Amino acid sequence: MNPKYIIVGGGVVGCSIAYGLLKKGYQVTVLDGGDSANRASRGNFGLVWLSNKGLNAPHYSAWTRCSVNAWRDFADELETLTGDDIHLEQNGGYDFQFSQQEMNAKIQQYEHLKEVLGTDYPYQVWDRQKTLQEEPNIGPDVIGTIFGEEDGHVNPLKLLRALVKAIKLLGGEFVSSVEVVELSKSMSQTFNVTVSSGRQYQSDKLVLAAGLGSAQLGPQLGFKAPVVPQRGQVLITEKYPPILKRPSGLIRQVDEGGIQIGDSKESVGLNPSTTPEMTAAIAERAIAIYPFLSKANIVRSWGALRIISPDGLPIYQESNTCPGAFLVSCHSGITLAASHCNLLPHWFEKTPDSPNLELFSEQRF
Repeated sequence: MNPKYIIVGGGVVGCSIAYGLLKKGYQVTVLDGGDSANRASRGNFGLVWLSNKGLNAPHYSAWTRCSVNAWRDFADELETLTGDDIHLEQNGGYDFQFSQQEMNAKIQQYEHLKEVLGTDYPYQVWDRQKTLQEEPNIGPDVIGTIFGEEDGHVNPLKLLRALVKAIKLLGGEFVSSVEVVELSKSMSQTFNVTVSSGRQYQSDKLVLAAGLGSAQLGPQLGFKAPVVPQRGQVLITEKYPPILKRPSGLIRQVDEGGIQIGDSKESVGLNPSTTPEMTAAIAERAIAIYPFLSKANIVRSWGALRIISPDGLPIYQESNTCPGAFLVSCHSGITLAASHCNLLPHWFEKTPDSPNLELFSEQRF
C-alpha cells in the first residue's frame, strides 16, 4: 500500500501538493487552519510569473519556468475534474520601464541569465510606440516595457477553491479550522500531528507547508524554517469593461472587471493592516502607469503577508532527524503550483523523475 501523507497547511502550496499526491494514488489528509490564520493564498496577486524571477539565481529561474510552462495543462486538468473556471490567462505580461538606464540594466541581467542557463529566455524589449499599440492608456512617463512572453495570471481564490474540491473528489481528507500545535515521530516511524483540540492524526510521511506557521512548527521536526513575514498591500477599483490587455507585476485587471493594484514590500512583523501612506504611494505609482486610474473609485483594500526566506528563494528540505518529513516553503505558491503538483510527489518518493532540489535546501543558510 502506498504511504499515507499528512499535509500541514491548506493554502495553494499544500493543496497543490495534496492534489498531485492523490493523482498518483497516495492517501492524503490536509490539515487547514482557521479563518484567523495568516493566509497568503487569499491575499495575493494571482500572477503566474517568470519575469524577474531568479535573475541572480539561475536555478530558481529554471525551476520557475518549468512550472510556468506546465501551468496550462495543470489548469485544464483541474478545470475538467472540478468543472470550475479558474480564469487562467497566459498571454504575456509587462515590466513597465520609466528610464532607459533602468531598462538597459534589466536587459543585461536577462542576457546574462541566458548565457548561464545556455538557453533562450522568453522576453522582448518594447519601446514606447510598441507599448502604446498594445496598451494605449499608458502614461507619458512610461518609456516602454520588457514583455514577458510566458507570463500570465489566474483568479487565486477560484484556484484554491478548485484545488480543495479536487482533493475531495479524489478521495482526500480535508480538515478545516484546526490549529496544529505539535509534530513528532514515534518509535514506530509514524508521524503524529496533534491539533489544539487534543485530537491526533497519524501518517507515514508528512509535508509541512504551513507558510509562516512553519517557523514555529518546523523545529519540532528538525527544520530551521527561517521564514519571516513581508507585508504587501493591495487596492481594488470599481469594475471596468475590459481595458487592460495584460497584467504587470504592479497592476492587473481581474476576471470580474476590477483593477488590482499593489506590490508593496514591508517588514512589519505579523501585521496585515493597511496604511494610508502606503496605499497612497501604491495609487500614485499606478496613476503614473495608467493615468485614467486617477478617476477610479477604490472599493476595497487589504494587506497580506508573504512568506520570505533569508534569500527570498523557496525552501525544499527533507528533515535530517525525521526522514519522511518535508518542508516546502515559498512566496510564489501560485506560480509554482504546477511543479508542486507534478514534480514534488516524485521528490518525496525518490523516484527516477525526482527533480534536483539540492540548491533549495536549508543547508544554504
